[in-house]
Amino acid sequence: MRSQDPFIGRDILNGQFQILQKIGSGGMGSVYKALQPDMNRMVAVKILHPKLNTRKDLVSRFRREARSMSQLSHPNTTKVFLYGELDDGSLYIVMEYLDGKNLNQTVRNDGPFSIERALPILIAVSGALDEAHRAGIIHRDLKPENIFLVQSMSQRDYPKVLDFGLAKVGERQMRPGSVILTQEGMVFGTPEFMSPEQAQGKTPVPGSDIYALAVILYEVLTGKLPFDAKSPMDFIHLHVTTQPIPLNQRVPGKTFPPMLEAVVSKALQKRSEDRYASAAEFANALQTVLQEQGLPAHLRSSSQMVAAQPANQSMRPALPQQSMPVPSQWQPSHPPGQYYSAPPTIPHGVPRSGPSLILLIGVAVAFLCIGALLTFAAMKVLR
Repeated sequence: MRSQDPFIGRDILNGQFQILQKIGSGGMGSVYKALQPDMNRMVAVKILHPKLNTRKDLVSRFRREARSMSQLSHPNTTKVFLYGELDDGSLYIVMEYLDGKNLNQTVRNDGPFSIERALPILIAVSGALDEAHRAGIIHRDLKPENIFLVQSMSQRDYPKVLDFGLAKVGERQMRPGSVILTQEGMVFGTPEFMSPEQAQGKTPVPGSDIYALAVILYEVLTGKLPFDAKSPMDFIHLHVTTQPIPLNQRVPGKTFPPMLEAVVSKALQKRSEDRYASAAEFANALQTVLQEQGLPAHLRSSSQMVAAQPANQSMRPALPQQSMPVPSQWQPSHPPGQYYSAPPTIPHGVPRSGPSLILLIGVAVAFLCIGALLTFAAMKVLR
């Protein structure tokens, strides 16, 4: 019986790739396992849903993801080999094929990680993010689903960072004619892992990704998030207004080294300038924790090697996007071995939570009025 999917069994790009099977899908597109005969390797081909080709915002996001990832060379960033447009107008990205599970699936399957297992993963991811930040790219949608774990010759959990579809870049790096999709006051990212500045619709900075990394580490170690919330809007509000539950108080009977708790606490500060100055600095702090824990030498050297990967300075990143992915608990879990694809999105324009803009304006006006009254009273006395 012939598959209903028009791409399965199809050769694309003049026979360069043979689509074998669908391995993932989301709101924007589907991901297929494909054979590249000339290179004798398997690849993952991500194809934007044809019905979305008329949506300029989604097309820009798709192209931005391809450009962002293709210009990053860190070994812990998923490699993009090729991207463009098929004969029928469908947009595609050809990426390395990853065989494994994402971090969320792994934690759900294995339970919370030990410090010795969790920290090398976060150190490696920090190295990938440091390269992106140096290139002017801020991921701003980091979450366990966007960290894929594969096995390598030297490392059990070798992480690969996925999905730069929401990447934020500088205006000077936008390509001519690109659609500008960001707007001050809009909320981007996934609520559970969103930094306070993102939750308030402010411009994301490298510290925004560091905050998300700390939330990921917190969940990987405890199996829980730093806040108790019942809805995405609750998470947004708590990120802005409330201090996270201390790491050592999150799981009854489970404690962590004071140094690790201090590192996580610093990375979760409300003000971005109070966090670590760079992803590399965050990685170094985690490395110090591992050294204090007496991590075996072979694991310690592996972590140091990944954290020290140099950044590629010649990047030309792509454009930002305004949409808010569906939170992780709403997403269907994928079977082991599937390549994670872009999640569905919900309409942008989610209102800011926490201190509202109207309240802040009201406070400012009140102060101005008080100042004017005091000035008037002083003038009356002088007369």
